[in-house]
Amino acid sequence: MTDAALDTAIPHAPSVIRLLLEKLGVSYREVLDQPALRSARKVQPVLLEDSVGALMVLFAQNQLLDLNRLAELTGRTLTAVPQDRLERMLGKHNLDILPGLPALTSSPCLYDEQLLRVDNLLVNSGEPGVLLEISSEDFKKMLTKASAGNFGESLDEIKRNLDRPDHDQQEISKAVQAFTARRIQQRLEATIEIPPLAETAQKIIKLRVDPNATIDDITGVVETDPALAAQVVSWAASPYYASPGKIRSVEDAIVRVLGFDLVINLALGLALGKTLSLPKDHPQQTTPYWQQSIYTAAVIEGLTRAMPRAERPEAGLTYLAGLLHNFGYLVLAHVFPPHFSLICRHLEVNPHLCHSYVEQHLLGISREQIGAWLMRFWDMPDELATALRFQNDPGYDGEHAAYPSLVCLAVRLLRSRGIGSGPVESIPDELLERLSLSRTKAEDVVNKVLEAEVLLRELASQFTQN
Repeated sequence: MTDAALDTAIPHAPSVIRLLLEKLGVSYREVLDQPALRSARKVQPVLLEDSVGALMVLFAQNQLLDLNRLAELTGRTLTAVPQDRLERMLGKHNLDILPGLPALTSSPCLYDEQLLRVDNLLVNSGEPGVLLEISSEDFKKMLTKASAGNFGESLDEIKRNLDRPDHDQQEISKAVQAFTARRIQQRLEATIEIPPLAETAQKIIKLRVDPNATIDDITGVVETDPALAAQVVSWAASPYYASPGKIRSVEDAIVRVLGFDLVINLALGLALGKTLSLPKDHPQQTTPYWQQSIYTAAVIEGLTRAMPRAERPEAGLTYLAGLLHNFGYLVLAHVFPPHFSLICRHLEVNPHLCHSYVEQHLLGISREQIGAWLMRFWDMPDELATALRFQNDPGYDGEHAAYPSLVCLAVRLLRSRGIGSGPVESIPDELLERLSLSRTKAEDVVNKVLEAEVLLRELASQFTQN
């Protein structure tokens, strides 16, 4: 028990859980959850179902639950119980999260054999942040009616490519060929059949790199696309920007409220977003795509302003990086349509893992790799491709490091507030130091953004019309 937390100032497990363990004669110790606790000791519970009924599945948090292996083992096609039903079930016992205790439900239980290879297990108590330390011998007492199997994939066996961008093209090609009927080597862009960029987006990209571009130029481009013009005007008129007076035109929106830099990047984000449709399928309990994008962009906008003036990267481009940070998600849905649902189902049953583990395991690539590749294919700025590619690496300090660092920080700040999918991850001191930001200042930025949550949702709703 050397890596267990101290007992001081720990909130208690819910009474229903303590009474249940007492009735079963199971000894336990309450400990506070913290990053230092080994994931091999933590029991990850998930409640699955099919037409036959529900099944509780238990495995260690250093594993990925593979639904294909589970189907081979059980002969059943299982998916996660809908979140609203799970919440109603937990609510009957006044629990906030699913405890890893088979006796709590009347459902049959299946556990991965790897679980019992440690001396002491750490089990969700039903109270967030409070774990129950139970010896493996005592835990076995609760598994007398459960079945054992091997259906988890060790995370050590999933080799994510976080820092080898020179391998991206080869790995994406390999993944695409493995999941399509095409076995003849082709150029990657021909194999993927990415739709061409809209004419509006092409014009905006040219303006972005034109040092002599004026407000009249961007106004002219935006006004040629009536839907885009309406969105820019609506954006500027939003209470989020609290503009004085009525916004009557695109030029009004640019000059009086948004400014050239924000409009050109906002318009580009809107144009790119319309190139690929939102997938009809998505994981349960996920923040809507554009809502998460707008929140992330808003936080990045605040973080950029909070940096020392001499060290700030290009503000409009950091905003665009936030807007498009999850664009690879749309690309995966476009490139691998028959397999995207399988990715969604795996994300639902592996909430303890970053999505890149699931994608690497199932496809051999991640959304960050394919999203960054597409940005380069479309001749977008290198800073943007770098931001997408390295956003999950808090230690990245290569060229244009400020851009992925800002995305990484914004995403982790929002996840800590329940926005976005995936586990809550720590924010290393080195990440904050690279951006010359204090932890307090970063928290202040996300607090201020979330104060305007209702207004941001209204802005995000404009993007869902594609």
